Amino acid sequence: MKKSVFQSLKDRGYIYQATHENKIRQAVDGPLMTFYLGIDPTADSLHIGHFFALMMFRRLQDAGHKGILLVGGATALVGDPSGKSDLRKILSKEEVEHNLEEVRTLAKRFIRLDGENPALIVNNADWINTYSYIDFMRDIGIHFNVNKMLAAETYAKRLNEGGLTFLEMGYMLMQAYDFVHLNKQYGCILQIGGSDQWGNIVAGVNLGRKLNFHGEFDESDSMEDQMFGLTCPLLMTKEGKKMGKTEQGTLWVARNKTTVFDFYQYFYNVNDEDTEMLLKLFTSIPSEQIEEDCKNNIVKAKRLMAYEITRLVHGAEEADKVLDAVDTLFGSNINFDNVPSCKIDQSLVEKGINIVDLLTITNFLPSKSEARRMIQQGGIAVNGKKIEDVDTVIGLDSCDNGYVLLKKGKKAFLKVII
Repeated sequence: MKKSVFQSLKDRGYIYQATHENKIRQAVDGPLMTFYLGIDPTADSLHIGHFFALMMFRRLQDAGHKGILLVGGATALVGDPSGKSDLRKILSKEEVEHNLEEVRTLAKRFIRLDGENPALIVNNADWINTYSYIDFMRDIGIHFNVNKMLAAETYAKRLNEGGLTFLEMGYMLMQAYDFVHLNKQYGCILQIGGSDQWGNIVAGVNLGRKLNFHGEFDESDSMEDQMFGLTCPLLMTKEGKKMGKTEQGTLWVARNKTTVFDFYQYFYNVNDEDTEMLLKLFTSIPSEQIEEDCKNNIVKAKRLMAYEITRLVHGAEEADKVLDAVDTLFGSNINFDNVPSCKIDQSLVEKGINIVDLLTITNFLPSKSEARRMIQQGGIAVNGKKIEDVDTVIGLDSCDNGYVLLKKGKKAFLKVII
């Protein structure tokens, strides 16, 4: 018997919270429905934190449901306070517009925007910016109780720091209204998102009910009151740490922020225990096969996982280049064309540059103290030769091929072009 779409999502780890699980199950396993996911363009790229919800979007889309990707041109100007201890950086309208176009472009790597059942991309600035402040507060603000809002986890960290602003308080109202607008305009009945959005999603469900004189949501809601919310968990390691943080910072989708090689290496270097989860989330391989592969050959399973996620995000051609680079780095016929690289001025090497300085100015290591520690532990090599002294100086005699090859640990490389 074929497993239901909802049960498949649940078994593979996508579902965390649901306002009405049984009714959402009926909608997901039933005929065509419309759902949406919102992303605020607060940066000019997507990061690993967006992967989970975008993959849920794609799986619902593949099941035949109509997906709407809302890019928050209006909400990004306010900034979501969820989980934040400080006020988000206030972006200019020009910055948000630039980021919006970048996020739209990158989203195409995950969801279908053409062909059969294409997703629709909308911008909430199109309807929020036309709403006067007084009218919005009279129509929408009147349905929000400040005491209940302040009790929500959405505002917990900001409240603890004593710095919650009225600007941030307005964010929940705007996101809630987005759901109501999409429900009326497109018949959208389901909002999906990360678990950090639970408070905002519930606010949208409640707002829709209040505007229809039904009060706050209840598990006994009828299918006629169709506005439901569903979240996926945050992407965490088995140790309970947030995924996507590297020595260089956030793991980004944009190649100018995180190279494809570094992207692949991040996933290949995760703990063995996280391999099964990542394969279930980001591939279509049957769960039973994944469990067997991880049990029988974890190295092969990790390599497959890292490749498949890289292929998903960057395409097969780029993923194949990375595999070629990885294979040649550990083979005899070495070709470093696909290894991450950076450039430094020749004058630095002509005078001779201390290895600690070289490691930090190239951002191969985040600090001089970390560079010294790695050298003392025998974890740094230059052109294949282990560096044992923190006072080692790298000169032009190390650059016969026009570059210096740095190696960190067993798997991280950087080609420093002079």
